[in-house]
Amino acid sequence: MGRLIPWAVLLVLLSLTEAGRNFWLVQQRVLQQREVLAMKEVVSRRLLLRPASWRAPIEGSLSQPLDHFNREEGHTFQQRFWINEEHWNRPAGPVFLYIGGENALSPYAVLSGHHVELAEEHGALLVALEHRFYGASINPDGLTNTSLRFLSSQQALADLASFHLFVTQKYSLGQNTWICFGGSYPGSLAAWFRLKFPHLVFAAVASSAPVRAQLDFTGYNRVVAASLSDPVVGGSAQCCQAVAEAFAAVDEHLAAGRLAELEKDFRSCRPLTEPSDHWEFASNLADIFMGAVQYNEEFLCGSVTKQCSVMTRDSLGSPYQRLVVIMNGYLECMALACMDNSHQHTLEELRSTNLTLTGVGERQWYFQTCTEFGYYQTCEDATCPFSRLLTLAPALDLCSQIFGLAPQHVEGAVNFTNQYYGADHPKASRVLFVNGNIDPWHALGVLRNQSRSEPAILINGTAHCADMNPTRPSDRPTLVWARQRINSYVGQWLRSAPKEPSAS
Repeated sequence: MGRLIPWAVLLVLLSLTEAGRNFWLVQQRVLQQREVLAMKEVVSRRLLLRPASWRAPIEGSLSQPLDHFNREEGHTFQQRFWINEEHWNRPAGPVFLYIGGENALSPYAVLSGHHVELAEEHGALLVALEHRFYGASINPDGLTNTSLRFLSSQQALADLASFHLFVTQKYSLGQNTWICFGGSYPGSLAAWFRLKFPHLVFAAVASSAPVRAQLDFTGYNRVVAASLSDPVVGGSAQCCQAVAEAFAAVDEHLAAGRLAELEKDFRSCRPLTEPSDHWEFASNLADIFMGAVQYNEEFLCGSVTKQCSVMTRDSLGSPYQRLVVIMNGYLECMALACMDNSHQHTLEELRSTNLTLTGVGERQWYFQTCTEFGYYQTCEDATCPFSRLLTLAPALDLCSQIFGLAPQHVEGAVNFTNQYYGADHPKASRVLFVNGNIDPWHALGVLRNQSRSEPAILINGTAHCADMNPTRPSDRPTLVWARQRINSYVGQWLRSAPKEPSAS
């Protein structure tokens, strides 16, 4: 069992002493928490079984073309996969494909989660493919600008098609029904795999999938404001108002040049020297709330209830002073000494081509936002409670400074993505879209039934990818209901699957 624990992820997180680009740190911590919970769940389950019944997942790698669309290019890379045969009803049982995204995969991709529970119920073979250029699925030169041009969702879908062939040949599959699962960006990939390769995958469950690319994603913080105001998850109008007042005070300090006070109050690692540092500082502050909302009830260092309990406590002083308390609590919980607000440091980190084989791939994902998706979370909507410095221009400037991509290039790439996949009207079939109304990403998802074969589930009170987690006694009734519906759709698909493997 020891080899199943991605200790490298834990060690990286525990060794951090400064916070910078806060949202990446929040994502890293959530990944760590999911791994630890999955480990405990798997160990507990194993204790109930005889040792002879335990089949460890298979880890392997598949040689993939670097460019599927130009085989003359010639270069390849090794793409990591995981396979769990434990629940498979050989040889006719279905195949459940878990799709990786912008972070490293671990064995828990085929050991824990709602899709694993479904596999146990339906006797499915569980397979998972790590996304190209993330985790261990990358060549030593994979982060150079020259190599990154082969990082795209289109190449990723072709990887999945190649992996489908590999699994089919490895297990001599014939009439087996494939269903793919993914959450967040992989949720979009799941929907797009069914859309573009209907002859390979019979159906898809796309959770928290932002299928509509958007350059200026103002809707993200519109949902954050609504979630901070929602009593269902511990928010209130008073909380959202206090957050807005606190950030307005921060903006006033910045405009008045009271930088030393901000540096001291919010424990900045370095002086806020340049205007770009002011944007970095405001962004890092907002990330604490954005992360708490996106991963509500999952991120141990913050939730809507926790943040609002502080922001509405008059005894702590003004909203600005309560924001200072929020910052101190965040740094303490994350075991961080201070907040790194240096924009120059951010540029250095995002320009670095040193490989990190664990956690979230920052440079790679920013490249994908610049070349496909946008998704830049600004504060240009009147409802946004954060700093008005959070505009589109600094985000686009990163694309230019890091990758040499002009704003018009980024805008054109976003438009192409929506044309290529159909945005939030993809016109696929047998794709189930699942979202939580607390999750800011649901603003770019499919929220209403597109047709009888493109249904949508919107879960009240749940955040990002909540439905994909393992079933727990503490689950909200709305989440229990949603999983029952997911179960029903998967069961219907499997019962209606044709005998011919080539049928779409």
